[in-house]
Amino acid sequence: MDRRKFLQAGSLSGMGVLLAGGADANPAEYPFRNLEETSINQLQEKMRQGALSAADITRGYLKRIEAIDRQGPSLNAVIEINPDALSIAAAMDKERKQGRIRGPLHGIPVLIKDNIDSGDKMMTTAGALALSGNKAKEDAFIIKQLRAAGAVLLGKTNLSEWANFRGNRSVSGWSSRGRQTRCPYILDRNPCGSSSGSAAAVAASLCAISIGTETNGSIVSPASVNGLAAIKPTVGLWSRSGIIPISATQDTAGPMARTLEDAVILLGALTGVDPSDTITKESTGKALTDYTPFLDKNGLRGKRIGIDPTHTKSRLATGGLFREAINILKEQGATIVEVELLKALDPIGNAEMLVLLYEFKDGVNRYLAGASARVRSIADVIAFNEANDSVAMPFFKQELLVQSNEKGDLGSGEYKDALTQVLRSRKIIADLLAEHKIDAFSGITHGVACCIDLINGDYGTGPSFNTPAAISGFPHITIPMGSVKGLPSGISFFSAAYTEPALIAMAYAYEQASRMRKAPQYRKDYSG
Repeated sequence: MDRRKFLQAGSLSGMGVLLAGGADANPAEYPFRNLEETSINQLQEKMRQGALSAADITRGYLKRIEAIDRQGPSLNAVIEINPDALSIAAAMDKERKQGRIRGPLHGIPVLIKDNIDSGDKMMTTAGALALSGNKAKEDAFIIKQLRAAGAVLLGKTNLSEWANFRGNRSVSGWSSRGRQTRCPYILDRNPCGSSSGSAAAVAASLCAISIGTETNGSIVSPASVNGLAAIKPTVGLWSRSGIIPISATQDTAGPMARTLEDAVILLGALTGVDPSDTITKESTGKALTDYTPFLDKNGLRGKRIGIDPTHTKSRLATGGLFREAINILKEQGATIVEVELLKALDPIGNAEMLVLLYEFKDGVNRYLAGASARVRSIADVIAFNEANDSVAMPFFKQELLVQSNEKGDLGSGEYKDALTQVLRSRKIIADLLAEHKIDAFSGITHGVACCIDLINGDYGTGPSFNTPAAISGFPHITIPMGSVKGLPSGISFFSAAYTEPALIAMAYAYEQASRMRKAPQYRKDYSG
């Protein structure tokens, strides 16, 4: 979750080695270069031809993780490897030889964020030492779907602890269990969060594709910072059961990839109505199992795109990138309409924070009550952190956990009033879409990566476009827009609920016309 909108108004023994670095890394030295920047369809073609098996591909990604994540640049993106990954891959190879191909994800290695349950030998901890040892009894609904699609569950990724809902001066990509993840473009930079490891791992080709989660920006922001395409689906398109929660109103998981096509392939595979997550019933008749037909190079032709003036007028470098992106939108047949969206939504900001505090307490207490962790409630987590302060909270504390624990239940009048305000966002956005006859809004997804600052925490680097889609539960797609001195930034497209097909067409048309994705070079810093 991106906390900046409400918080900026606010013994890592290895850190010296981690940040000291050496000479800039040489990507040519890394193993399995044939996996670098490789798409799902390219991997499928190699398996179809017999040039590579799923086991070969899985082994190759494991070697890249060892070379790039554990050694070399030490990205620290992967928090745990699935010990069963190679056996899963072998089983998928056996099925392929028998003529059974489950679909486009058959044999494709995927990393998932460490707040998503997997009923196997891996833990689910949200990066928190307090949850160390927690092993889920069964897969989250979307992981059941992932396995059914034939994917190879490669491992779990590090994240901003508790999905960035712990302390006021938190550092994105840092967790007490996994420590600090780094941006693969410039290693002293923060990969953003909270899906930090999921983003950095995909950017560095440590997997074919990954799954992140978002409450407010946690999929699209790290995707933007790490030069990725990513989709935050409509809340309800993917199930949330079996995922350590923040907000029942805003949470969703979503795909993160190097190309929009790969993200779209994963998007359709994991949809479905889940009896354990009642909001998924709203997707009945609206969800699809294949969104690839909407990958249209002409998807911007005749479309009207709403642009907030605060983004077009930004004097920061990302503002310049966005103005160049607008020219591409126009060249592809879109009409640009200025709409003051952020100003219309600004009064809702404080209400959102209240909703999150209440829903976090309710959701996490419910999750922990049925988990195998040593802690059974937020109160227990707070006590654990206090008792283990030097390792659990060496840099920032747990103000948000404390504030959440002090709230009442969901019957509180304060919560109900705040929720009413947050849900007003849906009508505000819908009214603006209708009034200006626009098909989608667009903006700067997020500023470029900030420096890792373990003392002061994260800081803003320019306009972001996370909150409108987050508070409304509407779908949001980010696409690479360019870079500033080697640091990527993305462009956003979002619209009303279940408009994924139209957004995919528009975002794909921009992606194919711009081609802004560049592989990371693992530079130590700006020197040289």
